Amino acid sequence: MSAPPALQIREANAHLAAVHRRAAELEARLDAAERTMHAQAEHLALHDQHLRAALDELGSAKDREIATLQEQLKTSEATVHSLQAAVQQRDELIRQLQHRAELLQDICRHRPPLAGLLAALAEAEHLGPLPASNPSRPPPGGPGPPLANSTGEEADSDHLQPAVFGTTV
Repeated sequence: MSAPPALQIREANAHLAAVHRRAAELEARLDAAERTMHAQAEHLALHDQHLRAALDELGSAKDREIATLQEQLKTSEATVHSLQAAVQQRDELIRQLQHRAELLQDICRHRPPLAGLLAALAEAEHLGPLPASNPSRPPPGGPGPPLANSTGEEADSDHLQPAVFGTTV
């Protein structure tokens, strides 16, 4: 077998050198890609940690806010119940006062006639008893025969008592 010509050897060597350079270049790119990928993985892991910590903090803040709002709700409900009880008490007081107001209005409506009656009774008390007169002879224009009891019972004239005007007020 004969030796390959020098040109073929040079071309083969040049080709091998080019393949070797290409392999070295690809290995360098692979190393760079692996470093980039590793850096990105670390960055993503760190970012993931930060996001998880932020999510945990948000969850804790949400839980605290829920607890605060539940406490406020309980306080508000207690206030509402207290106010409802106060409203019921006042409604009951209003009902009682309305009844009393109606009674006072009735009293006020009846006051003028009662005042007139009391004035007439007071005047009658000031008149005093009639002067003594002769029982056999009635005074002119004076009273007639004694009146019967208005209860419908037969009244014995000996048991009649003289009328006395007075007030208890």
